[in-house]
Amino acid sequence: MRVSKENYYLDIAQTVAERSTCLRKRYGAIIVKNDVILSTGYNGAPRGRKNCCDLGQCMRDKLNIPRGERYELCRSVHSEQNAIIAASREQMLGATLYMACIDPADGSLVPGTSSCMMCKRVILNAGIAKVVIRDTKEDFRVIETSEWITDDDSLSGKFGY
Repeated sequence: MRVSKENYYLDIAQTVAERSTCLRKRYGAIIVKNDVILSTGYNGAPRGRKNCCDLGQCMRDKLNIPRGERYELCRSVHSEQNAIIAASREQMLGATLYMACIDPADGSLVPGTSSCMMCKRVILNAGIAKVVIRDTKEDFRVIETSEWITDDDSLSGKFGY
């Protein structure tokens, strides 16, 4: 049986996540338009800086900071941001971002993940139309980014995700 196009791209995003250097969660993202992969990205420290996996610690874990909060203490650039940095805005207009998350402890997929508030803003400004997020090997969610405009979580007063 032939794999669906969504799961084909999610398989690639999941493979990209294996390059992540984060000790908390490994994210991989790819941006696709007209069945062409424009760019890929995984979460890790900026080029030239030491990664958490090299340092052997995560400052946010050390300080018991919940997910989705206090990103200024994180060494990593997020997978979505790295993928966006690697493509031109003209290419990304109307594109789809595919994303997968892996638990570094056991290599399992992490269901129910989503882009953080910062990444949502960057995705919106990049002109990306849809985000497809893997929950299981076969199951995924499709999010129209226009929903992030009408349902502006930055106004909710809630942190994390």
